[in-house]
Amino acid sequence: MPTTLTVHSGKSRKTAIQFPHIHNLFEDMQRLTERISKRAFSLFQQRGGGEGRDWDDWLKAESEFLKAVPVEIVESDQNFSIRAEVPGFKAEELTVQVEPNGVYIRGRSESRKEEKGKGVVTYSEVFSNEIARHIELPAIIDDSHSEAKLSDGVLELTLPKSAPSKAVNMKVA
Repeated sequence: MPTTLTVHSGKSRKTAIQFPHIHNLFEDMQRLTERISKRAFSLFQQRGGGEGRDWDDWLKAESEFLKAVPVEIVESDQNFSIRAEVPGFKAEELTVQVEPNGVYIRGRSESRKEEKGKGVVTYSEVFSNEIARHIELPAIIDDSHSEAKLSDGVLELTLPKSAPSKAVNMKVA
């Protein structure tokens, strides 16, 4: 079962990690896929519904909803260190889900811009930004000692490797 880490940044450099309810990755991905599908169909209709550009519509819609998360992964004998660029996101807007052999980084932020003139809203706009990145790792992770830190738009993860299981001799009865 995956463990969800909520990233917190504060005045101290120490990382605080909480284990809230586990997000259902499949439900999140299903909702995102539905949104992308609706947008891709809208793009399909806008260009007159001609065949042969289905993937173009899908990829354009996907790029409108998801932003790339550049990562740097360093493996040592004891752990994996991952640095992910997540500019503009606050710690409470990020979720890191550690699985036995991978990690899923997800972020969602919304902001509003409103201009008022004489007590009446003359302009209003909502900005939304969403990121998602799944990283497969070549070793099993010890999720109980994983750490996450956010500083200056860079998410730093330290994911210790699990100790390899030891061979055990069994007596045959």
